Amino acid sequence: MARAIWTGVISFGLVAVPVRMFSATREHEVSFHQFEKGTSDRIRYQRVNERTGKEVDYADIVKGADIGGGDHVLLEAADLDAVAPGRSRSMEIHQFVDLDEIDPIYFQKTYYLAPGSEETVKTYMLLRDAMADLNRAAVATLVMRNKEYLAAVRADGNLLVLETMYFADEVRDPKEVLDSVPRRTSARPQEVRMASQLIDSMTGPWRPADYRDTYTDRVNDLIDAKKAGAEITPAEDAPEATNVIDLMDVLRRSVEAARQRRGKGGRKDSESRRPARRSASAAPATKDASPRTPRGTGRATLAEMTKADLSVLARKLDIPGRSAMSRDELESALSKARGQRRQAS
Repeated sequence: MARAIWTGVISFGLVAVPVRMFSATREHEVSFHQFEKGTSDRIRYQRVNERTGKEVDYADIVKGADIGGGDHVLLEAADLDAVAPGRSRSMEIHQFVDLDEIDPIYFQKTYYLAPGSEETVKTYMLLRDAMADLNRAAVATLVMRNKEYLAAVRADGNLLVLETMYFADEVRDPKEVLDSVPRRTSARPQEVRMASQLIDSMTGPWRPADYRDTYTDRVNDLIDAKKAGAEITPAEDAPEATNVIDLMDVLRRSVEAARQRRGKGGRKDSESRRPARRSASAAPATKDASPRTPRGTGRATLAEMTKADLSVLARKLDIPGRSAMSRDELESALSKARGQRRQAS
């Protein structure tokens, strides 16, 4: 069994739920050592006192904060723990938000939260089930490894899952990073429709097991080939950028190729995808939120619209779970919403 990397309590209101935290992911990169080129001599790193030149044991190393002028404030682990003795074992919930509201750019790493003990399973299940029914995530903070983390706690099946997140000031503004931010262009309607068809033809249910780290496989094959003295086959070069003049032709051929691949593999079952749990706070459709035909689609019926067009209408109606729906599920949900609107009028 894995060892918990953090134990403490989730607190909201006057309720405290003991939990244990376990890492939910692991890396599978190839491990390398470093050698001096042309030799079999390993490269080693040592912690050395720059004044004496002698190696220092890790247990004898403390942290120092630069305060300018070559001076530092030295802090030991006990000093850092002293500023938040309770918080290092407490995860405080500040607010509950709709799970769909959190931009994925804020997510860092995923952890499983398990009940603290058999005696506390009931309170754990209570929090888990309540959040699942409402499609809510708990926004919390905790101190772990001498660092405060922002976190989102959500229900996932029988478990509570914690996502550590970046604070707002840790997310960089693209205007400060990129030379220029692309602006909207006036693409031709037929190009937009063709691009939507390509996306729709490549849309299917999310199956994580369908994807594999092929680069790591190639690195392992490279190691085996060099070990056996075999010839190494280089990978293909990246494709060149598509010429804008040939864009329509490339899109058309891409759509045809995607449809042929889907035809060979059989139509993917849209029913295998579960729509996201409906939020209890989602408001029913009203006259003010009536579906309108997206720009460029005329008076097209739902059956004639692409998935992209249906998604636009679903967003205007604030249909819950729309991001996880297939095209058929979107059409069904919109048809139901229109029916409710007619009955209300």
